[in-house]
Amino acid sequence: MTRPRQYLYPHREPATPQDAATVLLLRDATGPDGHPTLEVLMTRRSAQASFLPGAYVFPGGRIDPEDATVHGAADPRPAQHGAPLTAAIAAIRESFEEMGVLLARHADGRMADARDIAALDRAQPFVAQCQAQGLRLAADQLYPLAHWTGDRDIPRRFATTFLVARMPEGQTPVADEAEQFEPVWVRPAEALERHAAGQFFMIFPTIRTLERLSGFTQVDALLATCAGEAPLWTCCPRSGLLGGKESRYMEHEAPFGELAMVCPDGQIVHPLDWQTERPVALRKNLQRLTAPNPGVMTGPGTNSYLVGDPDTGYIAIDPGPADAGHLDTLWRAAGGDIRLIVCTHSHPDHSPGAAPLQALCVRHGRAQPPILGLPSAPTARAASAFTPDRSLQNNELLTLTGKGPEGEITHTLEVIHTPGHAANHLCLLLREDGLLFSGDHILNGSTTVIDPPDGNMADYLDSLDRLAERCAAEGVEFILPAHGYVLGNAPQAIAGLKAHRLAREAKVLAALQALPEGSVEDWVAHAYADVPPRLWPVAQRSLLAHVERIRAMEPGND
Repeated sequence: MTRPRQYLYPHREPATPQDAATVLLLRDATGPDGHPTLEVLMTRRSAQASFLPGAYVFPGGRIDPEDATVHGAADPRPAQHGAPLTAAIAAIRESFEEMGVLLARHADGRMADARDIAALDRAQPFVAQCQAQGLRLAADQLYPLAHWTGDRDIPRRFATTFLVARMPEGQTPVADEAEQFEPVWVRPAEALERHAAGQFFMIFPTIRTLERLSGFTQVDALLATCAGEAPLWTCCPRSGLLGGKESRYMEHEAPFGELAMVCPDGQIVHPLDWQTERPVALRKNLQRLTAPNPGVMTGPGTNSYLVGDPDTGYIAIDPGPADAGHLDTLWRAAGGDIRLIVCTHSHPDHSPGAAPLQALCVRHGRAQPPILGLPSAPTARAASAFTPDRSLQNNELLTLTGKGPEGEITHTLEVIHTPGHAANHLCLLLREDGLLFSGDHILNGSTTVIDPPDGNMADYLDSLDRLAERCAAEGVEFILPAHGYVLGNAPQAIAGLKAHRLAREAKVLAALQALPEGSVEDWVAHAYADVPPRLWPVAQRSLLAHVERIRAMEPGND
């Protein structure tokens, strides 16, 4: 767990979300290209509304306490009980009050029609009127799609269950002309296009929901996908600043973990633009400076990290390439007080800057910081030759200490030997704050290349297991890679990465079995069909590492 005093911003408690429910009413249609598509019912909120004025939304609203007391008035599915049933009842009530759509049926199974709707008053208690007319709420027709909780930064938040249902035949939506106006049937892709053109204002959850719906062409297919009784996704977005503007992200998107780490309470203050001219503060004791070496293999560039503070001095992790401007900025960010220089491995985008950074410190009258790491193995390529001043040992501790305004402070990095991407690769765990510096072993947005003979897939997977154990033991939540944003939910990230590698290995094995006499190029085209062909030459390296591991596991090769 991070020490609270290391957070950059004072904590601000997010507003408590209120429970709500919304329903996406759907119908089958034909698109402009003549192909089947589906349409969703949307409506425009009043321009005078206190919440989301003028936005196009799906019918819905707050869950009332009474919605949980009338379960006996509804027909649920066997597994639809408790809170999910309450949400379905609320969505049925709201769709009637706002749009005049009645998801209810008679005792003989007939769905409500226009005459039943005409007999009800939207301004009067809904369930009591249905019961008086002999109608039961058709909760079994609503299926869970998603659950969205409003961003932590907004003052009025809702925790909303998104449900989907087929529009009842013979009914026509009529807005209440108080909260909702202009009901419109629209294809998801069309709504997104109109929003992009500035003609159809929608908020983030609505946009992302429509993006997911765009992949479906028939209502039945969507309802079948939602039949598992659990939301297809659950999200509480986070926001940062990109190009000076607010930008929101879901949990699976690259910046989400970094925003969770820097602004756990949801304040929108963290810049997400990649910085090569100045360091980016991630904690009071942690800065990141990205080298100006973007590319296919390096993403936005190599991340150099500074751990420490003015009272303890700093440890520089992965100084990167020998770029004078980058190293000068790194040195200045540390106030010239760099105590140790650590390289996670010897690849040319990580270690060449170590010696010139060391010389820069000496040139300005500071003690010479030792360069630490593991020497490159004989299997390393010539460009990856590296010899540290001192070799690190597995489980060794690197410690900075000092006295500040709040007393003694310590920053301790634990060395974890993690061969796989390179034979001399290591990761570093900042114990006091539960942060893992993963070098190239774990990246954000891509999987690292395993290039034999210095790279070894069996070692790589074993190292993932070792990291998982250490992260569990130390309560590590965030991973700081050498390329890309910070990753959150470290245990899930590591488990997901291993699962991805094993799934890829299964594809490689299938390629070997299908094409036993094939070439490496043939195997790559088969096993990496989901990867752009321009990346296949790079993928060949990892494929060979998988082949090496597969053959090592064959009977007789142990």
